[in-house]
Amino acid sequence: MVSAMYDFLQEQPILLLFLVLGVGHVIGGIKVFGISLGAVGGVLLAGLVFGHFGFVISPTAQTFGFVLFIFCVGYQAGPQFFDVLMTSGLKFLSLALVVATTGFALAVGLANLLDLAPGLAAGLMGGAMTTTPTLAAAQDAVRSGLVEIPGGYTEAQVLTNIGASYALTYLFGLIGLILIIRLLPLVLKIDLPAEAAKLQSAEDPDAGPDLTKISRRTYRVTNDAHLGLTVVQMEFTAPRDVKIVAIRRGGQNVPVTNDTHLQLDDEVLVIGSVNHLLEHAAAVGVEIAESDGFDVKMTTVRVVVANPLVVGKPIGEVTLDERLGAMPLEVRRQRTILPFSEELVLHRGDVVTCYGPEFAVDRLVQHVGFVERDLAETDLFTFALGITAGISLGTLAITVGGITIGLGMAGGLLISGLVIGFLRSIWPVFGRVPSGARWVLMELGLLIFMAGVGLNSGGGIVEIVQSAGVKLIGAGMVVTLVPVFVGYFFSRRVLKLNPVEALGGVTGAMTSGAALSVVASAAQSNVGALSYTGTYAFANVILTLAGTLIMLL
Repeated sequence: MVSAMYDFLQEQPILLLFLVLGVGHVIGGIKVFGISLGAVGGVLLAGLVFGHFGFVISPTAQTFGFVLFIFCVGYQAGPQFFDVLMTSGLKFLSLALVVATTGFALAVGLANLLDLAPGLAAGLMGGAMTTTPTLAAAQDAVRSGLVEIPGGYTEAQVLTNIGASYALTYLFGLIGLILIIRLLPLVLKIDLPAEAAKLQSAEDPDAGPDLTKISRRTYRVTNDAHLGLTVVQMEFTAPRDVKIVAIRRGGQNVPVTNDTHLQLDDEVLVIGSVNHLLEHAAAVGVEIAESDGFDVKMTTVRVVVANPLVVGKPIGEVTLDERLGAMPLEVRRQRTILPFSEELVLHRGDVVTCYGPEFAVDRLVQHVGFVERDLAETDLFTFALGITAGISLGTLAITVGGITIGLGMAGGLLISGLVIGFLRSIWPVFGRVPSGARWVLMELGLLIFMAGVGLNSGGGIVEIVQSAGVKLIGAGMVVTLVPVFVGYFFSRRVLKLNPVEALGGVTGAMTSGAALSVVASAAQSNVGALSYTGTYAFANVILTLAGTLIMLL
């Protein structure tokens, strides 16, 4: 029975691939002491087990996953990368460089000191720093012929060394990073919730509650307590809690501008926090049933920031540029929810969730960018052309002093993705890849690639553990921990970041979303996401190039 199943799987490589993906997801979801490997770690582990028993995957399938993943990484980072580079980029770029350089130097130095076999250094850096782009770029450098294989080794052996070394060090890299992020504030006696509160207070002293429940209400003005205030002044008494969207006076609708004043007996349509509206309604007047004149259809949309006149402005200022009449509820940057405040500076590619009347939302869309919901179809032509250009760019190389230098496929795809992603944010008429589609393509590409790494490295994992396992695990601990300490203290001493910002920036530099969630949980706030997204955009680029460079040394 077992033999028949074994033969069946050997004859069905596609079935085998998806079996590894499914089993890996189950393994990745198992939590031990509150820590799980996640989909990437689970698929890698499942691949190693199947690979150990002789199963392999076609290099073409693995390369296909790699191409999707790296191009989508560049496409997603494109708007943020160039936008952050031109604004507050130096701060985040320097932190990403410090963390990456520290890890790179340690991996190379320890590989030489411990006399590790070719390829082990690249896997060591990628696994210990939990950065898959490094692994992908290193293996691509070997497959593309960019790297000269040392005498006595074959291409297959070097690729196995990279994958097995990554697998061995990734497990501690993930778990160790989460543990150090949890323990570092305790060791340094830092009260993360208090530090997060300082940061939130500094950004928005009058920050209101999180608007998870909003409503619309109609009132007749019967109280003259606020008649001396303009509409915008009234809204400022409760930032982000209320928005006056329509006024009817004497049976006629009145244009609502920032300078409009209310009058007695005005009928006012208001949207905002249910709790605030119920608590403070009496200060304005009495609630009435909506008449036909206020039969306004409300809608919630996600607006992608693309207008150059809006990029770099605080969201509170943007909503005042024109009388937009819609209420921003949430801002996401690279799928990460940011702490909301009136002072939150918008970056190109941010996705702002807004609620309000359809006419007001239409004005906001025209002023800010375009609606994400309109992007139902993926522009496969531009997507395919971008990948073609990236692969072609990666084949270009120059020879200096007998040494061939080139970007490799990883570098070419990354640059192509960055450029197309950035251009898409400026001219949204081409290159449509909806957020959901992009996530599926990137995640599927990553997991197919990781399944290939596990399957094709599993056959040699035992031999590498026996020959260099202890040295690799010890070196991996160093390469995981030291960059965290160096990055944190660089953030605090040189960049003068708040402790929560510093930890968020370090997790971004290590491209670890799992570690960011630990920061958010410990700080009881998501303010660390701001620095995470800043360094993450640069780290993906730097660590991809590092994967190619480390193989050239």
